[in-house]
Amino acid sequence: MTDPALTRRRALAGAAVGGLSLPLLAACGGGGSPGASAQDPSAAPGDSGNSGNSGNSGNSGQSQADVLVATSDVPVGGGVILGDQNVVVTQPQKGTFEGFSATCTHQGCILASVAGGTINCGCHGSQFSITDGSNVAGPSGSPAGSVAATTGRTNAATKVVHMISR
Repeated sequence: MTDPALTRRRALAGAAVGGLSLPLLAACGGGGSPGASAQDPSAAPGDSGNSGNSGNSGNSGQSQADVLVATSDVPVGGGVILGDQNVVVTQPQKGTFEGFSATCTHQGCILASVAGGTINCGCHGSQFSITDGSNVAGPSGSPAGSVAATTGRTNAATKVVHMISR
């Protein structure tokens, strides 16, 4: 008659689990060939600033980076919160750019503003230094999470801040 261990329902459930898990496993594989990532072909190799790319011809600092914001959009002594990327980019001094997580280390709220030399959380009043992310006020005892950032160019006229892939 019918084998109680293998019913139609179990067979369909098994096929569904297998069909859903294969794309997830493929996405986690990361087995692309070297050099398969997108590169910024117009980045200036000898660019000054915090490039982290010491002018080598491989442009290695740029190949795994995502453009965050134009440097001209980040005020000196301030910063911008990029909610979609969960990143805060600051410019403590002219030409020096820092990257931090936009999530407060106190209770996980998204940081609300950058003003007066601090990155500010609107939930409970934590404040973090725009220079190094250290906690300067409020209940958070931990610094803002650091995000590796570098500068480069998308073309000859536009200098941008990139986030280096994690």
